[in-house]
This record gives sequence, C-alpha cells and structure tokens, in this order.
Amino acid sequence: MLKLTLKALLAAAVLVGAPVLSATAADYTIRATANSNENDEDYDGLVVFKSFVESASNGAIEVELFIGTQLCANGAECLQGVADGSIDVYISTSGGAAGIFPYVQVLDLPYLMANDRVAEAVLSGDFTRKMREMALADSDGTIRLMTIGNTGGWRNFANTKRVVRTPDDLAGLKIRTVVADLPQELVRALGASPTPIPWPELFTSFQTGVVEGSKNGITDIMGMKFPDAGLQYVTLDGHAYMGALWWMNNAKFMDMPEDLRRVVVDGFAALQQATFASPKRKSIQAYSDFVAGGGSLYVPSPAEKAMFREAAAPVYDWFKSNIQGGGEIFDALVAAVAEAEADLEAGMAADLK
Repeated sequence: MLKLTLKALLAAAVLVGAPVLSATAADYTIRATANSNENDEDYDGLVVFKSFVESASNGAIEVELFIGTQLCANGAECLQGVADGSIDVYISTSGGAAGIFPYVQVLDLPYLMANDRVAEAVLSGDFTRKMREMALADSDGTIRLMTIGNTGGWRNFANTKRVVRTPDDLAGLKIRTVVADLPQELVRALGASPTPIPWPELFTSFQTGVVEGSKNGITDIMGMKFPDAGLQYVTLDGHAYMGALWWMNNAKFMDMPEDLRRVVVDGFAALQQATFASPKRKSIQAYSDFVAGGGSLYVPSPAEKAMFREAAAPVYDWFKSNIQGGGEIFDALVAAVAEAEADLEAGMAADLK
C-alpha cells in the first residue's frame, strides 16, 4: 500500500510540475545564470524552467540557478562561458549579445511588431530557428539559441521635459541609449540627441540633466525609481519588444539523449510562456504607481504612430547595410510578422462570427 501511495504521489508531482524526489544523483546538471535579480522576469522564467525540467526528467536533470554576477558579469563574458562550457544556460538582451551576434539587434528595430500577440507568434516560430542557425554557424557550433522570451514588456520613450505626441516633440531631447550603434541611429532619425550612459548612472543623469529621456519599459522605470529623478512623461509608442535571448552550450544539449533533449526544449517553451506573461502582470501595478505619483501617460493615435514609424524608416536601411547578416535576418523577421498578422486576422474573423 505504501509503495502504491508513493508511486501515485510521484506521478501527481510530475503532472503539476513540482520537483520529483530522486534517490539517485542526477545524470545531467544544467548551470543557468541571469545577470538580474529575483524580481525580474528572467528569474520567473528560470524558476519555471527548473521546476519543469527536473520534474519531467524524473530527476535525471538537475538545474542550478545562479542569479546576479556569480558566474559572469556581462554579455560578452557570459556568452564566452556558454561557448567554453563553464556556463550551460544564459539569458541576454539583444544589446548584450550584439558584440558577438550583431544581427540579434533586429529585435530592436522599431515599429515592426504591433503588439504582444504578433510578437509572441513570431518568436515562437521559424524566425527564432533561423536566428539559431545563424548563431550556431557563427559560434562554430558552440552557442545554441534555445528560445526568445520577454524581459520587461515594450520599450517606450520617456522624458523629464514634456508630453511627446509626435517625433517633432522629441527634437533636441537628450535621450539615453546604450553604446550600440542601432539605438543611436534610431534616436537621431527621430530628431533627438543620443547620449550613451551606463545603466547604473542613469538616475543621477536624469537628476543633473545629463540626459532628459530614455527608451525603457515601465517596470524598469518604476523599479529604478526614475520618476524620483524627474522622469514624468511616458509615451506609449511601443517601438520595440524587449526580447530576451536564452542561450545554451550546444555540446551540453546535444550530449543528452533525445528524450531528455525533448524535456529541455519543452522546458524552454514553458520558460518562454512565463516570461511572456510576467511583464503583463507586473506592468499593471507599475503603470498605476507611475500615474499615482504624478506621471503622465500618452497613447499616440494611429496617425501619430504612423508618423513615428515613417520617421524611423531610414533605420531599417541602415541596419541592412551596416550589420553583418542584417539583410537576411531583417527579411526573416518581416516575413514572420506578415505571416503572424495574417494568421491572427484570420483567427479574429472566425472568432467574431
């Protein structure tokens, strides 16, 4: 009777995604790291991944989480760790991986994906597989892109000076960017002045007027308390989906038997869904707190948003001409967006009947 009860409990644990107790050590250990903290979407994703993989593998795979900078401190260092096998899984932004895989910046191109449903459909399909193929080729088969999730919702323009309704309202504003060329090209195309500032210095830079605006999601804005430094105007232009690229050491993945590779792939699918959902929930409170603190939210009309896209269009040509692999990945993204939009529209038409 005791054996039957224990067997039933273990089966139930697998079904609900709870960790399964194992009498023996795991056959494989996955060391996963994120340069973030436990309040971040990346951590939410990793918790789901760990629970699913350990349960679905019946304890054959153990996932160790390293949050922060315990294993590595930045994108270049962490991806080198993935390549040499000292790190098995790492999550980067497009900016964090652009030094090695410059074409991943395609995710930062503005106004190509209209909303969450389009972005999630695109990133769950062949576009991600195309980027995986390119990254494997460029890393000599060492770094494998497993999935692309989300890390903070959508980038919007925010500033300390005024409501921004059209690109003309950005004219002359000093907008914080990272050092990478693409975001600087975008800010210039919209008539503002790009000003590279390290993330830890941004709060003080708002206070002192070194910069007057940024391109961030609302959870980052509120998490860093930027309104206290004067950031009071947010325009919900949604110019870029904040993609999170999940990388894995390819040898570690391929050395597993196929049944466990399936578990890992399913685990990353569960992780992706968790990171798609997490910013939606967290942004509700963040927007509420922003407005309660005196912040101004502006939603551009369709005509105004078209003005932003038209002003930003030269950045597409710049990307295709100046970024290695840019034309190839740009065409893949545009095709994936068109397919997703058509599928969603067909589904909407059916649902409305």
